Amino acid sequence: RLPTVNDLTRRTQALESQTLSALRARQVQALIRDHPDVIDVDDHGQAVVRGEVLILSPSPQSLAIARQAGFRIGDEARLEGLDLSTVTLSPPDGVSAREALRRLQALDPRGQYDVNHIYLGAGMVAGPARGPVAQGGGGVRIGLVDGGVAAHPSLGPVEQRGFAPGGLTVSAHGTAVASLLVGRSGAFRGAAPGARLLVADVYGGSPTGGSAAIIAQALAWMARSKVPVINVSLVGPPNVTLQAAVAALTARGHLVVAAVGNDGPAAPPLYPAAYPGVVSVTGVDARRRVLPEAGRGGHVDFAAPGADMAGASSQGGYVTLRGTSFAAPLVAGRLALELAAPGKAEADRAMATLSRQAKDLGARGADAVYGKGLVAFDLRTSPMAVGAGSALLPGE
Repeated sequence: RLPTVNDLTRRTQALESQTLSALRARQVQALIRDHPDVIDVDDHGQAVVRGEVLILSPSPQSLAIARQAGFRIGDEARLEGLDLSTVTLSPPDGVSAREALRRLQALDPRGQYDVNHIYLGAGMVAGPARGPVAQGGGGVRIGLVDGGVAAHPSLGPVEQRGFAPGGLTVSAHGTAVASLLVGRSGAFRGAAPGARLLVADVYGGSPTGGSAAIIAQALAWMARSKVPVINVSLVGPPNVTLQAAVAALTARGHLVVAAVGNDGPAAPPLYPAAYPGVVSVTGVDARRRVLPEAGRGGHVDFAAPGADMAGASSQGGYVTLRGTSFAAPLVAGRLALELAAPGKAEADRAMATLSRQAKDLGARGADAVYGKGLVAFDLRTSPMAVGAGSALLPGE
């Protein structure tokens, strides 16, 4: 029997799912292979900055213990706006970051130590096509922690700041996510068209970009800027510094929205999406089916479009997108329309409003696959509507 169109579609979707599920693993492997001088691994094979251990808000006693054990005390990074700080400790020569962490935890059980994990995007993008010019405007404010954002016809002015070595660097991933947050042009629109967007580039073209320390600095900037909703379409392992930064933000009434990741339904939870208080988002396709590569668990809050959809290209046109990275900004934009300023009561009301709008999918009520249900399905822009390419390619 010759394969039908549905057969070919299913095979293509299965291939895309497998490719996306393996993407982050390949990225980690490439980082380690290509930059062994600055990248190491933790006990679970996750990428970390070589020769660095972070201590969160250290006491003088903890610093003295580290110094006596032969560690070099680096600069203190004050996370103003979060009432936190970090100090980078360099281990004695020949001691790996993971071994250094074990030593410090044994010597000082009360200290809050961790390696400096590196976080990666959770999605893929594909070939560009040109589009018309957008109109700017709007008083809503949204934050984006990702790569830098390119100028694009669907985007108005964007306030950007680089936090990683190498300065501000445009990325395909960041540009696509930005368009889903605030873009507007012809047939294409994001969740909060024309809203003011603050972008923290945490990559900067550096192999150590996307580290926990850098992301924490970016989140502190969002806190100081009083941005009510912050989208973080990055995934990785749990980390003491990142957890503290996220907890400090949410305690102040900010909403942090994050992608559940694409490591598959049997994979352990990814962070920051799995931290308490974070709005965790999974993705669905054009038929409202959960992406087979999407993470699952009790932390999932909402589902939104994450495949068979278009977003802005860093080259000036539109691209086809797949991944939970691209579902999260649709939820973040919808929440930003409900939350004008940080505040616990106001954030709770915004979440309650979105929960009422969610369409229940899967098992009755909230579940580990779709969370409270599907939102923002009307914001899925078909790639055909804007002439986007169809062959998926890895993004940042």
